Amino acid sequence: MSEAREAILGRIRAALADRPAPVEVPWRYGDDVGTGDLDPVERFLERVADYRARVDRVDAADVGATIAAALAGTRAVVGDPAVQAAWPDAAPWVSDTGLTAVELDDVDAVVTTATVAIANTGTLVLDHGAGQGRRALSLVPDLHVCVVLVDQIVDDVPKAVARLIDSGVHTRPLTWISGPSATSDIELDRVEGVHGPRTLHVIVVG
Repeated sequence: MSEAREAILGRIRAALADRPAPVEVPWRYGDDVGTGDLDPVERFLERVADYRARVDRVDAADVGATIAAALAGTRAVVGDPAVQAAWPDAAPWVSDTGLTAVELDDVDAVVTTATVAIANTGTLVLDHGAGQGRRALSLVPDLHVCVVLVDQIVDDVPKAVARLIDSGVHTRPLTWISGPSATSDIELDRVEGVHGPRTLHVIVVG
């Protein structure tokens, strides 16, 4: 070791000699985190809105009308068979017959359900089972409307992971969505829609 480096390290050791002992912070992955004074659903609504996503909470009977309002002005909307069967009159539906990325780019919007939602992070998790379609559907169209049931909302990531494992879908490719697709340049100017939908509209049911 060089003399200069040894001298620098010696000064650092001397400066830290009388520092207090570090405080032990007990924490174990999977411990309950909670949502403070807020109900998990209210926390989820708050965090989704923080991401600049649109969010509505409605009764089950109003889901179709809310989807239709979110899709006002669209000409082509993709949804898998389960979505189209649940809300047949909510959109000008296009069926996914193996649409290419170019063909999906011509679709105005996609409607999906979700597998689990995370209150503290405002995150949606899709396992691409029934109601969600293949992964490309939620990544290419410019508008993503996602329907979430209140009993799918958990407080934090460990509980979401536990639910995914318990349901056996953790082995599938999962898509985790926290707000509209966004990035920023070196000056921190936010740009949305670069890597996925520019607009996310979440409909919470119940």
